[in-house]
Amino acid sequence: MRIVVSGTHASGKSTLIADFARRHRDFVILPDPFELMDAAPDEPDAGFFLSQLGIASARLEELSPDEQAIAERGPLDFLAYLEALDVLGRSTRGPELFRRSAELAARAGSQVDLLVLLPLAADSGIRVPEDEDLELRDAMNDALLELADDPDLTGGAVIVEIAGDPDTRLARLEEAVAAVV
Repeated sequence: MRIVVSGTHASGKSTLIADFARRHRDFVILPDPFELMDAAPDEPDAGFFLSQLGIASARLEELSPDEQAIAERGPLDFLAYLEALDVLGRSTRGPELFRRSAELAARAGSQVDLLVLLPLAADSGIRVPEDEDLELRDAMNDALLELADDPDLTGGAVIVEIAGDPDTRLARLEEAVAAVV
């Protein structure tokens, strides 16, 4: 089984994955592609998110068919960041770049069994510092939820939105995994 946990920055992805990993040691944990980047620009741009989309896509496609993995972020996350930059008027990309990125995301998305979306919710208990670019955070959240409605991008994965406190999110994730298996 391949699980991708998607959401904007500071939405609880790392906490949910860590909680899940403590109970399911047979799953390979794929970290946030951000952690694999050499450096982050002061202002994230299309190139920064495209690099992470490439990492997220490649690692899903490289998994063996019998490998169980849970990934923090998938290609759809970075497609959503590209869309958010565009909505906010910060984009430096053209339509052709987005189309090619969407094709890459769709190809990798076909490798996902369960796509977990962590939409922003007031009851999450997550406190986000002002320096986290709250405008980009909100725009990415909206873009991700919209893109997740496109079956061409999600490749037939079971999609579940999970909100609430950490215990509730973990319980909902485990229910979703049991339903997919």
